[in-house]
Amino acid sequence: MGALVCKFGGTSLADVDQMQKVKAIVLSDPRRRFVVASAPGKSHPGDTKITDLLYLCHDLARQNLDFSEPYGRIRDRYLELAHKLGVGVDMGGLLDGLYSDIEGGASRDFVASRGENLCSRLLADFLNATFVDAAESIRFGQDGQLDLRSYDVLRRKTGGDGLYVIPGFYGADPQGRIRTFPRGGSDITGAIVARAVGADVYENWTDVSGLLMADPDLVADARPVREITYREVRELSYMGAAVFHNEAMFPVREASIPVRIRNTNRPEDPGTCILPSRALTEDLIVGVAGRPNFTMLNIEKALLNQEKGFGRKVLDVVASYDISYELTPSGIDAMSVVMSDDQLNGKGEALLEDVRRILRPDRAELIPGLALIATVGEGMVHRVGIAARLFSALGHADINVRIIDQGSSEINIIVGVEARDYGRAVQAIYRAFVRSA
Repeated sequence: MGALVCKFGGTSLADVDQMQKVKAIVLSDPRRRFVVASAPGKSHPGDTKITDLLYLCHDLARQNLDFSEPYGRIRDRYLELAHKLGVGVDMGGLLDGLYSDIEGGASRDFVASRGENLCSRLLADFLNATFVDAAESIRFGQDGQLDLRSYDVLRRKTGGDGLYVIPGFYGADPQGRIRTFPRGGSDITGAIVARAVGADVYENWTDVSGLLMADPDLVADARPVREITYREVRELSYMGAAVFHNEAMFPVREASIPVRIRNTNRPEDPGTCILPSRALTEDLIVGVAGRPNFTMLNIEKALLNQEKGFGRKVLDVVASYDISYELTPSGIDAMSVVMSDDQLNGKGEALLEDVRRILRPDRAELIPGLALIATVGEGMVHRVGIAARLFSALGHADINVRIIDQGSSEINIIVGVEARDYGRAVQAIYRAFVRSA
């Protein structure tokens, strides 16, 4: 009998009612033996995620400020969960220890990781499962990357009968210090566990019934995606589709383990299945996703194409400011570098000054206020006229395209538009490719 690994997100563990749903889901199928837990999310719209409260506690403590208010909210949430679930975990003692750790200068990663750690201890007791601490089983190397020996350690620690609960989001470095993945990193933990135990399927339980073909805040009637490939979902998640962390693709893709996005509140819904490959359908795309808040560095220089190493010099200047870039559109006498505003982070004028000083271009400028939109689908490469349909849709919507990029894989066309046109552009592209339900 093949195993299922189940990762439950913060909304699935936000309160007692949600945890009851989680228990019903896990116990409904004996193959669900490995559970990865996030920290509790918002229990109501005005609530705050536990992880955000933990970060606040740490930041206040670092400034020698009183953190009792956010800590008190954390304490109340966990004590209420423990009481109503009727578990035997000494949550009061664990929380007292957390307070002392924060007061004593514990690292930011350690403090943040306690959201998943405490939640997993509760859930393990509630499910009558074995708790496996991620700090003892998921290890980072000196370079900050996953130590591949983690798979063997996890396999050994979860090799018995019964249920196992593993906290998401963190592991430990070679010195035993807690290290966290990026936000949303419990998805990555789930993928690592799935590969370690050789799961048949990795189920990612959240509060939506799978991946939608567009942001529902922009396209109210966006259709769900039933099947999508690893490559396609990575492109979409990188460009803003937030259902599944893009870095979680790698462990499951390497082992060809399917991922199914499921809804804890509607477990009967089929969700979205992420596969190594899929049969192509009449739908040419699987989704449209994007993000605003980009700036483009535009450089013009006569005979640029004949100047050996010019592109490398440009990127060296960008890298010297510790900036990672998104795209590098270029022409015969021009080259652009597109960067997120988070990466640029106030460094724009100094960067521009260095570009002018080092590269001596005829013209160099920063163009802010851009949005990038990706149109993704394996089927696009097999059809003529895809680009024409996309740009016609934007033209009819009176939207000017500032950037065009299509990778050699031909499963993704990225356009850059003015940020003010972002929503209309997503809507126009979606309507051009997706039939009404």
